[in-house]
Amino acid sequence: MTSKAARPKASSSVIRKRMENQRRRDTAPELALRRELWKLGLRYRVDVPPLPVLGRRRADLVFAGARVAVFVDGCFWHGCPDHGTLPKNNRTWWRSKIAANRHRDADTDRVLKAASWQAIRVWEHEDPVRAASQIERFVRSRRGGDVG
Repeated sequence: MTSKAARPKASSSVIRKRMENQRRRDTAPELALRRELWKLGLRYRVDVPPLPVLGRRRADLVFAGARVAVFVDGCFWHGCPDHGTLPKNNRTWWRSKIAANRHRDADTDRVLKAASWQAIRVWEHEDPVRAASQIERFVRSRRGGDVG
């Protein structure tokens, strides 16, 4: 896991406060995906660490029986190749911050895979109906068709 010392510090108190106030759960893309999964009959836990070894790292949705963790990644914060941008001010700091987020995401996926879990990452801009359908197929295949 990435150590706290390896993470970049905020460039100012204003930026730090903005980052602290950023919603961590129940974002519009996450709620839309949850609604679609619920309609498909899938039940899940929300905003929990899939494994104790991950500490404070939490998945947006966890299907424990299927060992599937779903992450709804924001385009800005996770460096979407299609929609990710960097602010004009403090570009070097932001580049480092987003790179650290991507490194943490990759490490989380690696830890989950080593424990026979599957991480599914959905970009915030993805169609929630389509994403839910793909998640449903994967979860059901890992659970032998069971949805509970």
